[in-house]
Amino acid sequence: MKIAITGATGFVGTGLVAKLNNENHSLVILTRDPQKAQRLFPTSAYPNLQVIAYQATQSGEWQKEISGCDAVINLAGEAIAERWTPEYKKAILESRKLGTQKIVEAISQADSKPTVLINASAIGYYGSSETETFTEDSASGKDFLAQVCQEWEAEAEKVKAVNVRSVILRFGIVLGNGGALAKMIPPFQLFAGGPIGNGRQWFSWIDRDDLINLIIFALKQSNMQGTFNATSPNPVRMNELCQTLGTVLNRPSWLPVPDFAIELLLGEAAQVVLEGQEVLPKATQSMGFEFQYPNLKSSLTKILSVT
Repeated sequence: MKIAITGATGFVGTGLVAKLNNENHSLVILTRDPQKAQRLFPTSAYPNLQVIAYQATQSGEWQKEISGCDAVINLAGEAIAERWTPEYKKAILESRKLGTQKIVEAISQADSKPTVLINASAIGYYGSSETETFTEDSASGKDFLAQVCQEWEAEAEKVKAVNVRSVILRFGIVLGNGGALAKMIPPFQLFAGGPIGNGRQWFSWIDRDDLINLIIFALKQSNMQGTFNATSPNPVRMNELCQTLGTVLNRPSWLPVPDFAIELLLGEAAQVVLEGQEVLPKATQSMGFEFQYPNLKSSLTKILSVT
């Protein structure tokens, strides 16, 4: 297949590009930082990869590259776990809403259209709760991230108007060698790890390898259409996450990180880690997708190379 990808230089994107490259697909990388992409994906190792500079929120010549592609995978968006100034909140929304709008515009204008758009979203769509369980059929929340996800997904769904299959994947917290886990490990290694906040908030996660496999599964399953939760079938509460991480690292997990410390660091964005939601991949599993790492301990053990 010939596949266009945005967000390819990110935590999920780099792993996805490596796997698609190993499967001998032809890849078109749309990126704001061509030099970084060329460093990450050298021609010697990625002979069937083309790097195209683009401005995600603006129409341009880059849009012509979509014509002739079999699929588009849109993973682009500003990082969430940063301090949310009014300007940064605007960037979080626009990078997703306008970025997806411009991808759909490119698909609509293409002479030879792709057959599928796979678009990222997030489980922030559901809002947060300590008691509710959410599946793909659940209603959306009302906080900032829920509103971002609603507007983001609405843009992606417009591709159906030009008869292109749409798959929206609501990502949970992605666990792999880097990303969120990289920020959690150092305190444990210093014997200072422990639950964040009250420890009762839900942590709906997915192993990065499973997420990459799910994206490729969605590429190949022509009957897969709609919205799917990209989360493990076994979410955990923060207490269990930290206990399991401590066990795998052979470190204690007793020193809680108080709410105010996270709020001082992240401001309003602290809700991402202090609140949570129990999200189950009901529709994802009904499609026949099988998780390699459905349980937290198996995922962490693999990531941290501990036996």
